[in-house]
Amino acid sequence: MRKQGRRDFIFKAIAGSAAAFTAGCMLFRGNRNMLPGIFSFAPAAVSAGVPPLTPIRESGIKEAVSAGTEALFYSPAERNRVSCELCYRNCVIAPGRRGFCRNRENRRGTLYNVVYGRPSAVHVDPVEKEPQHHMLPGAEMLSLGTAGCNFRCLHCHNWHLSQRSIEEIGRYYDHSPADVVNTARQLGVSIISSTYNEPTVFYEYVLDIAQIAQREGFRILWHSNGYIRPEPLRELLKHTDAVTVDLKGFSKRAYDNSSAELEPVLKTLKIIRESGVWLEIVNLVIPGINDSMVEIGDMCAWIRDTLSPEVPLHLSRFFPNYKLTNLSPTPVETLEKAYDTAKGEGLHYVTLGNVPGHEYNSTLCPKCSGMLIRRIHFKVEENNIRDGRCASCSHVIPGIWS
Repeated sequence: MRKQGRRDFIFKAIAGSAAAFTAGCMLFRGNRNMLPGIFSFAPAAVSAGVPPLTPIRESGIKEAVSAGTEALFYSPAERNRVSCELCYRNCVIAPGRRGFCRNRENRRGTLYNVVYGRPSAVHVDPVEKEPQHHMLPGAEMLSLGTAGCNFRCLHCHNWHLSQRSIEEIGRYYDHSPADVVNTARQLGVSIISSTYNEPTVFYEYVLDIAQIAQREGFRILWHSNGYIRPEPLRELLKHTDAVTVDLKGFSKRAYDNSSAELEPVLKTLKIIRESGVWLEIVNLVIPGINDSMVEIGDMCAWIRDTLSPEVPLHLSRFFPNYKLTNLSPTPVETLEKAYDTAKGEGLHYVTLGNVPGHEYNSTLCPKCSGMLIRRIHFKVEENNIRDGRCASCSHVIPGIWS
């Protein structure tokens, strides 16, 4: 459900806003160590004549956001309530209230997404940061995120976005889907990514950006927890080139840590794989939560048998954050054991993340064991893939290479 008139808004050009937005994004190019988050500006950059991006709402403002756009995927319920059908939370929202994600608001029986066109985090990143290792190595992407999430991960490193409403963040930028595409064009990036917080909770914005951007020749990527229902998922996949999904683990304990369930995520992974959209999986290995080698082995066997042994798996190192600061960082030895377990289960492409300089941060050919892509953290040092094949043995390497 939504009104056709909002298309006029989507294609409205706001040249001044786009110019300022682009200038702000350019301040972050080349800074690979900056954590994703809300824009800030170094005095040196401003004094060099680069105009800063001015937020529409300044930090500290708490009043309710009244605009937004009518949401997709909901139905009426009794007593003027609405039933949200976007994710597996299945929220029934009373008038004047919002769903679990903090973004979808019932206004007199009509559901609105209050963060549409209002990103609170924007960055120019290397695609390896997503992470995507089989998609245009070394390419840059325009990354966007908003407020809110449909998970409550105790370890979230982007909690300042995902675990807050737009009013609590108190800062956002007025940028329509058309503006986003214009910004990407001016920056010269080839990919637009919806990331940082969960793209499902700004679904309408993600979808409209994707539809416009694909017509303009951009690649579309998003990074998700996979808790989206099949119908909206399939609609978005029509306009998607690649997806990175966080698989929190392969047990109830792992998903209790995120206040969610495993089975819907497994269903999402199967739908993505069946669609032909390129898929990569991230598993953040957390001590005492999901670091059992038995569990990791079961997860890898499921990926091999249900998806494909050619789906890349990123095993990432945990660092204490948000509400899970009582744990130590994941020992590198644990990651190495997980790597050996994944390879032992027959997965072809396994890498370690958040361990800069480690040999397993690079991608090796599953046939000849030669170096395909040498990386140091997010930087590509060497690329030996030629026309989608290993330069040494000509083995076909799946992915998006052009």
